[in-house]
Parts: sequence; C-alpha cells; structure tokens
Amino acid sequence: MKSNKLRNRCSQFKAPQELERQGLYPYYKVIESEQGTVVKINGKDVLMFGSNSYLGLSNDPRLKEAACEAVKKYGTSCSGSRFLNGTLDMHVALEKKLAQLVGKEAAVCFSTGFQVNLGVVSALCGHNDYLLLDRLDHASIIDGSRLSYAKALKYSHNDMSSLELRLQQCEPSAIKLIVADGVFSMEGDIAPLPEMVALAEKYDADIMIDDAHALGVLGHQGRGTANHFGLTDKVDLIMGTFSKSFGSLGGFIAADSDTINFLKHNARSLIFSASMPPANVAAVSKAIDIMLSEPERIQHLWDVSNYARQQFKDRGFDTGRSETPIIPLFVRNSEKAFYVCNRLLDEGIFVTPVVAPAVPDNDVLIRFALMATHTFGQVDEAIDKITKVFQQAEIIG
Repeated sequence: MKSNKLRNRCSQFKAPQELERQGLYPYYKVIESEQGTVVKINGKDVLMFGSNSYLGLSNDPRLKEAACEAVKKYGTSCSGSRFLNGTLDMHVALEKKLAQLVGKEAAVCFSTGFQVNLGVVSALCGHNDYLLLDRLDHASIIDGSRLSYAKALKYSHNDMSSLELRLQQCEPSAIKLIVADGVFSMEGDIAPLPEMVALAEKYDADIMIDDAHALGVLGHQGRGTANHFGLTDKVDLIMGTFSKSFGSLGGFIAADSDTINFLKHNARSLIFSASMPPANVAAVSKAIDIMLSEPERIQHLWDVSNYARQQFKDRGFDTGRSETPIIPLFVRNSEKAFYVCNRLLDEGIFVTPVVAPAVPDNDVLIRFALMATHTFGQVDEAIDKITKVFQQAEIIG
C-alpha cells in the first residue's frame, strides 16, 4: 500500500494555519480591483502602499489600450518559446528600445524577471569561475547561483571591504561576476556602484546590476542605477523587470551583442519557456514611451517619497538606509509585523510584512512603497494611521 510520505511531510507544515488561528496571517489577500493607489478588498476601499507600480502605470488607460490592440492583432499567446516559434516582430522592437534605454548594444526579453536572473546567472559562469553576491540579493539571483557550476561567494550587504576580501579569494585568471541589486527591494537602499566599479577594475571582474526596482526610479528619465551614477559603460550587464514601473510582466537583460547572443542560445529559462504574450510586450513598450515623455511623473514620485520618509523619521520610525520610494519601517519581530499589517488593513491601509528568509530575523520590517500617483493627502492619512498602530503595538513611543 502506498505510504503517502510526500503528503505526510507537507501535512506537517502548519505555520500558516497557526497564524490564521491567531488572526495574524497576512498573505494572499484577495484584491477585487485594479492596482491603483486605492484598491478594493472585501468590498472596502483600501489605500495601497504595498505595490511595486512605482510610476503608477498598472491601470493607465494607455497601457490597457496598447495591450488590447496587441491581442487583436497577435492573439493571447505566442504558444512557444522565443527559441522556436515565439519571436514576434514586437519582441524584437521592444528589445531594441530597451537596449537604447539602458545604453547597451543589445537586449533579450524573458517571460518573468525571476527567469532572467535564473537563466543569466546560471548560464554565464561555469567550472572554475566565481559569482560574487550581495547577501541581500534577490532570491532569483541566489537561485541562479545554485544552478550554476561556478563557486558563489557572498559579501556583506553593500560592504565594499567585504567584497574586496571575497575578490582576493578568487583565482586571478578566473572569470569573476559581481551580481547586485541596484535598488534593494526590501530596504530601499542603493548599491555603491562607484566603489564596486573600482574593485571590478582592480580585480578584473565583471558587473551585473539587477535594476528591477531602479528602472523608472533612478537615473535620467528613469534609466536606472548605472545611469544614475554615470557608469553605464562600466557595468557589463543590466537586468530589469516589467512588473514594477512598467506595469506589465516579464523581464530583460541588456549587454554587449556577443553576451546577448550567448544567452539567447544558453539561458535555459529563456529557451525552455514560452515567450512574453503580446499584451505584455505592448504594455511595456507604451510604459517606456510614457516614462520618457512625462518626467514630472518621476519627479512627483520622488517628492512624495522624500516627504513620507522625513515624516516617518520625525515620528520616531526606524527607516534604515532607505534612499528611494521603498521605505522600510523596522519592527524586528515577526508576530508584531503580522499584527501591524492586519490592524492597518482594518484601518484601510495595505502594507506588507517582510520576514525571514527575505530578511534576517532581526531585520523584520513593514515595507511602505510609494507610487507616482499617490497624493500627499493619501500619504498623510497612511502615516497617521501607521503611527497609531505602531504606538499601540509599542514599536515606537
């Protein structure tokens, strides 16, 4: 008789049920509306401060129209991988636009941002090579390193002395690829790219920057981290996603044409996945056009972000090293973080808890994220309610 060992193992996982029993479970909240500054949950309007739609384009009518027109012309799916039957003329056009946007020779699109890092990081480095990873790099980078044959060395978060020690452990003649987030998605701080470039030149290493949370936020017209520092020519690979500022789904990697050619024929998550659907491609292309033509959108994003960060600091919140529209509100206790999120939802504010393994246990936080479409009035309302709940939970005085 079958023993059901696998099912028995899964049945022992009771953490979500226990949180549910305590009224603390914070995940899989069902949203009944589009992703704007106000969403509907259980029939109630809630202010959204947990979205990655930094430019507020997820529900922009121009993106919707572009997506609809693409479906009319191309259908709902390419029904195959880019490698075989899934390359449309609109994919090629978008890749040219992306390469120009970030200042590289070529680019290639993947179906999700996670697949970009999974495929690129695992494909580029092999036996006797090295991957040097920030300890707070996104999970997709970490998982890509686990699929690679290269030796992965982690350095302390944004600590260039730690990175240099790791570089010194590498064989001088080996390929060494430094991979880091441009903007770190949980704490909102920026990679120290000038110092990283200096070390890469000193130790003959290459650099890949994950700009998932930087495109549309940093740099001239939102062109990303390398542009922000004026170091585009010093960064070898630039990765980005479409599910944040560009209001769609998918991702890309941009680099020199030889590297992109190699990846198009060796990145397994590209070759063995269906290509981006036409609606997503069209939405991204339209979002880039809007970003480049409406600089006031990015300016307002920074205005409300800087305002909110200062308000939190003035009220005694620990916002860590945040420099961007991602503002961490440190709680440093998982149960309190879950309690705060659920209480705030009752108050009409949607924020998200960030707990281990996304951050170390002692860095548990509430993630407060701004959009270009937020008003100062919405920010004030949210901060007042968050302050009240944090005081009730005895997190701040």
